[in-house]
Amino acid sequence: MADKLLFIAALISLVFSETLWFSKEYQHAIYVGLWVPTILCFGIYLKLLKQNR
Repeated sequence: MADKLLFIAALISLVFSETLWFSKEYQHAIYVGLWVPTILCFGIYLKLLKQNR
């Protein structure tokens, strides 16, 4: 369940970043775009913690 929520959060932030980019808000788009790999890395971290238990 958490995997799906994190994937959806990453997808939403990607779409939001693209929306900002095409609205000519380049700085904000780059900032929000950096959330995507951060969210996905957090999901990987949670999976690794789950495997170690």
